[in-house]
Formats: sequence, structure tokens, C-alpha cells
Amino acid sequence: MDALRRGAPTARWRWTATAALKDTLPAWLLLSAAAGLRAEDGTEKEAEESHRQDSVNLLTFILLLTLTILTIWLFKHRRVRFVHETGLAMIYGLLVGVILRYGIPATSYHHKTPPSCSLMEGPVSTVLLNVSGKFFEYTLKGEINSREIHNVEQNDMLRKVTFDPEVFFNILLPPIIFHAGYSLKKRDFFRNLGSIITYAFLGTAISCFVIGNMMYGVVKLMQVLGQLTDKFYYTDCLFFGALISATDPVTVLAIFNDLDADGDLYALLFGESVLNDAVAIVLSSSIMAYQPSAGNTHMFDASAFFKSVGVFVGIFSGSFVMGAATGVVTFTKLHCFPLLETALFFLMSWSTFLLAEACGFTGVVSVLFCGITQAHYTCNNLSAESNQRTKQLFEVLHFLAENFIFSYMGLALFTFQNHIFSPIFIVGAFTAIFVGRAFNIYPLSFLLNLGRRHRIKGNFQHMMMFAGLRGAMAFALAIRDTATYARQMMFTTTLLIVFFTVWVFGGGTTPMLSWLHIRVGVDPDQDQQPCIDRQSTTKQESAWLFRLWYSFDHKYLMPILTHSGPPLTSTLPAYCGPLASCLTSRQAYEEQLRDEDSEIFRNDADLTFTFGDTSITSNGASGSAAGGDAEALERELDSREQELLSRRTRLPPASSDPPPRPP
Repeated sequence: MDALRRGAPTARWRWTATAALKDTLPAWLLLSAAAGLRAEDGTEKEAEESHRQDSVNLLTFILLLTLTILTIWLFKHRRVRFVHETGLAMIYGLLVGVILRYGIPATSYHHKTPPSCSLMEGPVSTVLLNVSGKFFEYTLKGEINSREIHNVEQNDMLRKVTFDPEVFFNILLPPIIFHAGYSLKKRDFFRNLGSIITYAFLGTAISCFVIGNMMYGVVKLMQVLGQLTDKFYYTDCLFFGALISATDPVTVLAIFNDLDADGDLYALLFGESVLNDAVAIVLSSSIMAYQPSAGNTHMFDASAFFKSVGVFVGIFSGSFVMGAATGVVTFTKLHCFPLLETALFFLMSWSTFLLAEACGFTGVVSVLFCGITQAHYTCNNLSAESNQRTKQLFEVLHFLAENFIFSYMGLALFTFQNHIFSPIFIVGAFTAIFVGRAFNIYPLSFLLNLGRRHRIKGNFQHMMMFAGLRGAMAFALAIRDTATYARQMMFTTTLLIVFFTVWVFGGGTTPMLSWLHIRVGVDPDQDQQPCIDRQSTTKQESAWLFRLWYSFDHKYLMPILTHSGPPLTSTLPAYCGPLASCLTSRQAYEEQLRDEDSEIFRNDADLTFTFGDTSITSNGASGSAAGGDAEALERELDSREQELLSRRTRLPPASSDPPPRPP
């Protein structure tokens, strides 16, 4: 049992107490006191050494990030695009992992085989030892390979640079996912919302089941060839299909952004990857919740299957509602103190993730929709200084967290001690993800093109197929549980898949854009596409349900939750005048309309803006005059807004306020 603890203080204590039994009582007391001092001294030295080692480990990661940032600056200065910053972080992590694993000599304080202790029910997380009437608590650190039983100190060093999976989920993932929702380009995203949802939900499910079934065939082949040394069930294969279906085309999207690639293609890839991560994590949770009523928990059971589907719908819906609700109620009224305002906004955003996890939902889904909601509502209530601070804060956190995860991926290839490399499983996994991606993109694109006027072209489909990289989410799902033989093999294979896709596909993005003749260097906001074609595209591709919601949001929700949008006194019926005046803040009357999303449907001929007694449609017509172009429409909108503010929506000034100026 002494082997459970690496420090020799316990052994010294027992030896001293045994020798003291042969002497007189005073001598025994002296020896016991000396033994206690030596034990405490050894514990203090061990704690000091552990603290120093932890500092070295953290310093290693900081140096990795520093080296990555300097190299990124050099590459951007030289306009090098064959490798992305995430690929660089992985390379540096690999180099440091090699040094830690093979460059540092092993030291050991064990010179003989330690005694063994048998537990019938397997390992336990906590062990209490009674040493001379004092109880000591020992915690489980992990399994040690029998061949490395005398290298406990080196194993402990490698174990310390292997982070707890909860660190990834509770600390590193939230800023990455939140930034994806908070920085969403809403115009292109909502213009392609139907296609994005189809790829993210239906496409991820197709990919999961295609990969899972193919990998089950690979597992059966390994069993026939005698390459399978432990249990590997069908549910394990489906779980692997769910986690590896989480795409992360961060490299491709960064290059798209630098080259100003087509806006619709960027929106499709970005929107799919954002929602795809949320779907993958909920899908994996549903698969783990699959519990048939029969004795064999890995046989198919219809009731258990539909129960898992219900779990998926319940978790996703609950997480969505919690995230959106938290984003809506995050009011920050501390305009006089921008620092406090930014701090409150940051804490409320992060708490959304933890609140969802504590309630049994999925924090990734909640914090994603919290970011989208706060970008739409809450940021309009922030002061200008706080708005800029929050954007920069989350951008920096996203950058550091993402590069930290990719650096750790490279490190984990050598520091993780339970890798299982199976060539058959690895080759089968690579084949399965390509087949699953193909079944996701091409059939769904064909079906979507049947209802889209602005079709998803063939070269766009090939680029989406090529851009199916795996990254942080797949790695985080794989490392969350590595206790069994199957999960350890999944983790090793996931690492190799992430390395290959980031380096090969990420590095080949620029040549692939050229080979597929996808236009670059054109700002989609300045694209000289004919106005009639843009109107028909927006009308055809924007879902009618979303257009109805947008009209409701613009007239009622935005004035209530923010200082933007038309005041409620102009949108609610006349008999609701007192209620409208109560719910509308003074800033809503004083500030100019600054809803950035209004341009999403400004070209839609079916959408009508109502200001006062005049209705203005987006084709330039109004109840009193008609404009022939977009500039006339803008002038008409501005004039009607000013007329509304001066004629119908001015609040009576307070006694201490100066009289309002005429517009």
C-alpha cells in the first residue's frame, strides 16, 4: 500500500515506530517526535518541489504561446499561408512533448518492488491509511504501467502536464464558443439560415451514423484478425462517430477572411461549424444516455432509442432557452463605470455555461446562443467604451484559449501515457470521416438547391467537403473520458485526425481555392451584384418564419430590451399608449436608430417599415412618395425617423431638464 504514495515519509514513519518498541518509553517518545519532524520536513519539501514543478509546467505553456505569437507575426509579415497559427501551435507542442518524454532523464526513489494491495471492486478514488493512529488520505492519480513502476516520478511529471478534462470544458471552451456567437456576421448567417441548420443538424446526424456503422465494421474486422484486446461495443462506435463529426475549420475560415472569399461560402462553413459543435456534444450525450431495458446494455432497443432522441431534443432545447434567456436578461446599466460594466458582462456570459452544466444541460449550446443574443440585444445597452472592451476581451481570450488547446494537442501525443495505436482502426477512421463528410455535403446540397434560387455551386460543395477539419471540440470530447480501452483508442485516433486535417487540409486551402476557381478579394458588402438579383436572393433564401420574427423583434423586442429600434409609442396601438411610454426608455427617443441587422431585409420587397402614418417598403415606395433607388429610400427613412421623433415620440421634459431642442 505504500506504493500508492510516492513520497517515502510514510515508510520512514513506520520504520521509526517499529524500532522504538524495543526501547524505553522516553526513548520511544523522542524517536516518535523525531520521526514526526522528519515526516513533516519531507512533506514540506515534497510540497515545495511540487509547487516548483507546477510553475515550470505553466511556464512551458506560456513560452509555447509566446513562441506561437511571434511566429504568427512573422508569417503575417511575410504573407505565409501554407500553415495556420493552430498548426504552428501543434508543431511547437509536439517538440516540447518530445523533450519532456525523452529528453529529461528519469529519477526514481524506489529500489525494490513495492507491496501490492488487492481490491475486489477495482480502483477507488480515495484511500485512507492508518499510520500510528493518524489517518492519511491518498487520492487516485491514475493507472501506472507495470513496466514503468520504478519511474513514478517521471510519470508524475507527465501526468501534471496532462490537464484535467474539466479544465477544457469549464475554462477553455466557453470563450471560444461564446466568441463564435458574439462575433457572428448576422446578415450572411441569417440569409443562409435554412441551409446552415440543415447541414448542422441533419448533416451531423448523417455523418455520425455513417462513421459509427463503418467503424463497427472495422472493429469486427479487428476482432477477426485478433487485433482487438478488449471490449469495443456498437455504442462506442456511435460515440466516436458523434465526437469526430464536430468540425472546426478555423484554419480555412481564417484564410477566407484574409483573402475576402465569397461571403455565402464563408457563412455556410462558419455557421455549420458553430452549430455543428453544439449538435455533436448533445448527440454524444444522447448516445451515452442510451440504456436498453434488457440485460445487455449494448443491444438495440426501440424504446431506449426513442428515449435517447427525447434526451437530445430536451437537452438542446433546454440549453437553447437557457442561453437565450440569460442573454436577454443580462442588463448592464453601469454606464458611468465602464470597467465594472465590462466585468459584469463578462461574468454573466461565463456563468451561462456553468449554469447550464449545473442544471444538466449543455453549456456549449447555452453559451453559443447567449453570445448571439447578447450581440443582438445587450451590446446595444453598453457604453461605447465597454462595447469596445468586451469585443477585444473575448477576442483575446478566444485567441489564447484556442492556441493553448492546439499546443496541448501536440504535447499530449507524447505526454499522455495510455495511447493505443491501432493501424487498422486509424485507417478505417480516416476513410470513415471522408465518406461521412461526403454523405453530409453532396446529398444535402442537392436537396437544398431544389428550394434555393441562389444555388450552392459545385465548387462550393467541393470546398465544403475539403474544409471538414477536426479541432478543439473533437479533442475535448475525446479527452473527457479515457478510462476504458475503447476510449483510449478513440483519443489516440482523434489526435492523429486533427493533426492531419489541420496540417494537410488547412495548408492546402489557398491552392484549393485557386483550383476550384472560387473568387477572392471581393468584399461581399461592395459586390456589384445587380440589385434585382440581390432582392430575389434575399427574398428566396430568408425563411418566412425568420422574417416574421424579425419584424416582431424590430417593432417590439428591440425597443423593450435595448435603446434601439422604433419607440413602442409608434408600433403599439393607440390604446396602449401609457404602457408604451412606461416600457420605452428616454434614450430610445433621443438616440438614432442603430440596428445593424436592418440591412438584412432592407432589399426584401415583402418587408414594410412603418414610421408614424407612413409605410415605406424596401423597394423605395411609400404612402406619400416613391423613390427610385436605394439612396432615395435611405433619405426617406431618415426623414420619417426625424419626423417621428419630433411629432409623436418626444417625452415631456423633467422639471430640471432643459426644454428639448426641435429636430
